[in-house]
Amino acid sequence: MANALKGTNFNLEGQKSFYKGKVRDVYNISDEYLIMVVSDRISAFDVVLPRGIPYKGQVLNQIASKFLDATADIVPNWKIDSPDPNVTVGHMADPFKVEMVIRGYVTGHAWREYRLGKRVLCGVPMPDGLREHDPFPEPIITPTTKAAEGHDEDISREEILAGGLVTAEDYIKLEDYTRALFQRGTEMAAAMGLILVDTKYEFGKKDGQIVLIDEIHTPDSSRYFYADGYQERQERGEQQKQLSKEFVRQWLISNGFQGKEGQVVPEMPDEFVEEVSERYIELFESITGEKFQKADTSSIEQRILKNINEFISK
Repeated sequence: MANALKGTNFNLEGQKSFYKGKVRDVYNISDEYLIMVVSDRISAFDVVLPRGIPYKGQVLNQIASKFLDATADIVPNWKIDSPDPNVTVGHMADPFKVEMVIRGYVTGHAWREYRLGKRVLCGVPMPDGLREHDPFPEPIITPTTKAAEGHDEDISREEILAGGLVTAEDYIKLEDYTRALFQRGTEMAAAMGLILVDTKYEFGKKDGQIVLIDEIHTPDSSRYFYADGYQERQERGEQQKQLSKEFVRQWLISNGFQGKEGQVVPEMPDEFVEEVSERYIELFESITGEKFQKADTSSIEQRILKNINEFISK
């Protein structure tokens, strides 16, 4: 099995601080740039699982890089360059304290709430009579708080504005950008025979301007269905064939883990780790239409450090 990048701990030229997220290692260079190393860690139910997934970080980084480039005409983004398959370098921005989640279908969290009888999600009404994986009449925006630790929480537009998390002027722009980005992502997915089901975007401000930050349209932040057979599966009441982390969540649930207090994270066997890796590569090839080129993982940390240092020295 290929090596997985569980994490990095570099000491880079100009480094002011280091932040380790669930999946990403982020280096602040001179309070001006961020170097984001996308590791092979995988999280579910807001918990980082014990084993890394080979090539997952490369998949996420390269998909995000492609979509950042493909949406730069809609909203400026933080990306400057990608000097390594697992690395993006970008401008530092002051992040908003909310994540913009947009859902085209009643799936995942939306379905779990809907099934309990709830017909309002984040202040947005949901119509009666929907089945799991049915489309909403139009996509709905269901923001969450951005938790430094633990679970992100659903929050409504009204609560965001009342709490002063975002100004009314900025929030209107965030909603407009979110809808436009989702529309572009939907069109790009459709061209590849996929349905973009739901996703999340993170934004920040740099020099007074709203910019798109972090990753977009990856299998960690998004859910995709295969368009072929979607309608037939809905009519038969079958589960949709999807490319996302949902199958990892389902495996965890079947092994008695949903991130609740007192539950123990099950250890993924080699075969399942391989399967997850293959699913990530499948998504890369499905969404980009390109053959995935596996990077050399024999000395993955040394490779990344070398490429970062070469970029910094420029």
